[in-house]
Formats: sequence, structure tokens, C-alpha cells
Amino acid sequence: MTVPFQIDLSGKVAVVTGGGGILCSVMAEALAECGAKVAILDLREENARKVADRINAAGGCAMGIAANVLEVDSLKAAEAKIRAEFGSCDILINGAGGNHPKGTTGREFLLREDLTAGAGNTFFDMDPAGVGFVFNLNFLGTLLPTQVFCRGMAEKDGGVVINISSMNAFKPLTKIPAYSGAKAAISNFTQWLAVHMAKVNIRVNAIAPGFFLTDQNRTLLTNPDGSLTARGNTILAHTPMGHFGKPEDLIGALLFLVDKNASGFVNGVVLPVDGAFSAFSGV
Repeated sequence: MTVPFQIDLSGKVAVVTGGGGILCSVMAEALAECGAKVAILDLREENARKVADRINAAGGCAMGIAANVLEVDSLKAAEAKIRAEFGSCDILINGAGGNHPKGTTGREFLLREDLTAGAGNTFFDMDPAGVGFVFNLNFLGTLLPTQVFCRGMAEKDGGVVINISSMNAFKPLTKIPAYSGAKAAISNFTQWLAVHMAKVNIRVNAIAPGFFLTDQNRTLLTNPDGSLTARGNTILAHTPMGHFGKPEDLIGALLFLVDKNASGFVNGVVLPVDGAFSAFSGV
């Protein structure tokens, strides 16, 4: 049989927060290749514009905008500019997020010797401000753009939101409790928002990437010579497919979820793209 649809996003306006990063820039480029006008939002305007320039050079239509996902006024200014040049948002990719050293522990397990004075970097030493930063960046950094950009979707009775969760939401990783908890909140928020927005025809789903090499985790997973660190080896040992994901591995899931012909009745799901990491018990 013939597949009854193609991914055609012509006439759609997509907004990608964190769009200057490795994973989200590939998502932005894929959306543009399918015909969407894409606004790349990033805290660093230079990074956003570089992605937009690549898209425009390839024949697409994009703009790069500096925006802080934790500041409503910054987001509203970006929304006004996008609306004036492209129209109101149809597709929102909440890609901004990350971790912070002050929300982590130095060891995977608490040992008795860690209880001595001056051990440092234990669970008991975690800075509440650092933990709060991680929660705010990931959760509020998803909630606030959704508030700003989904109003226009609701007014025209339809749209799509894709949040970015993580394997940490399925199985919390050692050493990063703040990030794991924040991503679990994203998964829960995705389900809540899908229900809340259903009557105005806004579908809300999430992608939960497995392990991809990015600027944020490269030094944790690989050595300067490209070999794997101990943590990198442990992760691959628990990834049945035996390798890290490539940014392009996210494109199929993204386009499936944004296209109403492909996934019009899919709402409130968190889709793992993880090489079977979340399915593996370790034995």
C-alpha cells in the first residue's frame, strides 16, 4: 500500500527554544526542510543566528533570536517579533534545559568516610540554589515558553508542543538528582498539559532522548583522546544497541509527533529514543 501522508509543514511556524545547541539545531533544520518557518531561540544570539543562517543558506526560512526561557518579558518580545515576521506559532519545541555542577554529587554512592568534616561534594553539601537553578531551567524553562506561545495556538484552535524529557525521568542516574527530578517533572507536565489543552486542539507530547554526545556531557562521557570515560563505558554497557545516539536519530520521532496526519490521535506520551536503554534491566 501507499503511505497516505507525507510530512509537509508548509505554512507552519515552528519555535525551537535552546535551538543553538547540537540536538535542537538538528530538529530546527528538519522542521525547515519540511517547509516550516522556524524561529530559533537561544540565550546566545550568535548561536541562534548561526543555525538560522544554515537553514536560510539551504533554501529554508528561519530567524535567530536571543531569548531567555526564564524571563517572560524576553519570551514575549521574541513572540512579538516572530508573530510580526512569520505569524503565530504552530509548533513549539521546548528544547532549552541542562544541568549544573551545584546540583550534583561527587560520588555515585554515599560512603561512611564522606560523613567526616571537609569531605565536600556529598549529597549533604548540595547547594539549594544550584538545585533550584536546575529545576527552574528545565521546568520553568518549559512552562514559561508554553504559556507565551500556546496562547496563540489556543486562539486559532490548534497546535503542537514537544517537550524534551530524558532517560533520567525513566531511571534516575547517579550523581545528578536535581536534573533527574527536573526531567521527571517535564514528563509529568507533558501529560498534565496534554489533558489541559485537549479541548483547544493542542497536542502535547515529549521526546526522551537516551545518550547523545553534546557540548554539555562530552567531557563526562569521553576523554580528550576520544576514548570513553568510566561513566561512558557504563552507559554503553546498559544501552543494548551499544552506541550513543546521533542527533539525526531524533528526527523521525520529532516529525512523527508534529505531523497531525501521522500522529493526530497521539497525545500525552513520552517517547524514548534511547537504543533500548529504558527497556534493559541490566541482565
